[in-house]
Amino acid sequence: MPAQNTITDLIQLLASGTIRVVDLTRTLEAETPILQLPEEMGWGKSLPFSLEEISRYDDRGPAWYWNNLSCGEHTGTHFDAPIHWVTGQEHEHHATDSLPIEKFVAPAFVIDAVAEAAADPDFLMTVDFVKAWEAQHGKITPGAWVLYRTDWSKKTSNEDYLNMGEDGGHTPGWDPETVKFLSQERDVIGVGVETVGTDAGIGPTQEPMFPCHNLMHGANRCGLASLCNLDQLPPAGALLIAAPLKIKNGSGSPLRVLALVPEQ
Repeated sequence: MPAQNTITDLIQLLASGTIRVVDLTRTLEAETPILQLPEEMGWGKSLPFSLEEISRYDDRGPAWYWNNLSCGEHTGTHFDAPIHWVTGQEHEHHATDSLPIEKFVAPAFVIDAVAEAAADPDFLMTVDFVKAWEAQHGKITPGAWVLYRTDWSKKTSNEDYLNMGEDGGHTPGWDPETVKFLSQERDVIGVGVETVGTDAGIGPTQEPMFPCHNLMHGANRCGLASLCNLDQLPPAGALLIAAPLKIKNGSGSPLRVLALVPEQ
């Protein structure tokens, strides 16, 4: 059968190294940066990642090592489900346990804005920027992820990564019209970014507030945040595997994001 042959070919290509697997995931540890929300808004805070050792080949458990772990759902490299935002609360199949699993394996388009983000940490990707990218690399197809490459994940300190000023964060993000364009006219599954959250650092001051969350989840689309190694992906042609933990009514979860990339 053709489908069976396709799977067999994929297995052989992976075994031969013709298709490379790229890890787009940050390591979870106590130092993993988490979203810093404005204190004056009085919003609750997400717990940082922590491990509590249960036993490690000792009198607590002589033959096994394991830990308890705790963190917020949106910690490290993580998945945002539509239910995460108030605008997405009324959709069906909108939580980590009910989203169609077909969404977890999909093509990825990688839009490079490294130079722009380096020149302006508050850079917002516009519709014109996306269309100019499409003119060079091809139209974004329905049912794909759009990944926003900034090389922000290469910053070596949490201070530089979060880039907080007295007036809030300064990290690249989206013009609200771009979020509408991608969700409505390009019918994407969602967007992924290298920054701590899918919105710009100035997201609280945009209209609407946090436009990527507001508009993307309002359109029943998803998000990926704190990605890394996007510089190892081609502009088009990679296959993304991004499956969140199956948490009952989960708004999101940390996850391991992998990309299958054809070698040149």
